[in-house]
Amino acid sequence: MDPDSVVRAIWGKADTVLFIFAGAAAEFALNKAVDWLYFTGRLPADPLARLFSTVEYARRIVFAERAGAEQAIDSITAIHAAVEAKRGMAIPAWAYRDVLFMLIDYSIRAFETLERPLSPAEKQEVFAVFTRIGQRMGIPELPSSHAKWLQTREEHLAQHLEYSTFTADLYQQYARHLGPVRYRLLLQAQRVVAPLQVRQLLRLGRTPWLRPALFIYRYTQHLRFSKWARTSLLPDEYRQKILRLDIVPSAVAAAAG
Repeated sequence: MDPDSVVRAIWGKADTVLFIFAGAAAEFALNKAVDWLYFTGRLPADPLARLFSTVEYARRIVFAERAGAEQAIDSITAIHAAVEAKRGMAIPAWAYRDVLFMLIDYSIRAFETLERPLSPAEKQEVFAVFTRIGQRMGIPELPSSHAKWLQTREEHLAQHLEYSTFTADLYQQYARHLGPVRYRLLLQAQRVVAPLQVRQLLRLGRTPWLRPALFIYRYTQHLRFSKWARTSLLPDEYRQKILRLDIVPSAVAAAAG
């Protein structure tokens, strides 16, 4: 993609990436295909480790040259194929689309929450980049435009989400691995970025106290105090990994190559 792509701006900042996965963590827990995440046991055993594994793949794709991006996408496809072979059944195509749609939606929602509104052209670019990823993975029946995706996204949210025993267990794991303070921050972030259907099923509430703080954040995020406040809230064992999400795109691309 273009070196100045808005997708690289979105995925080149730790705070935005964390909000993307705060939203995805909520929706993953509700997805009717969440049993696939339990088949290997990796997600419930250590959701934070799974988060960073996913982040590393996503950033390799976003910041690599075409060949490197395609290699990363093919690796993801192979991993899923191996899981399907082990379980003896195929992951539903709609489940693949759901995950792809999450990346599109939360990339836009997180950036607009922390930075600024995106233009229609920028939203179309986010859609186009992740759609190319889905096409490389062989995911069928992908929408042809951001406008059509909006309608399909609403249909998926209405049809593919439910509160289940997997949902309850995943949230117990989030709480156990994050601790009480960070877990409450996760819930607040989810109240800000998650769609209405997700918030309702999880009973997250409507009035996040985090929103006023985010308004202040927009104007103070580059100050030393704001960066200290962020790092002080991160789990010690993952602090350096999260801070490395702020590495400039050229350095990430070189590492991925």
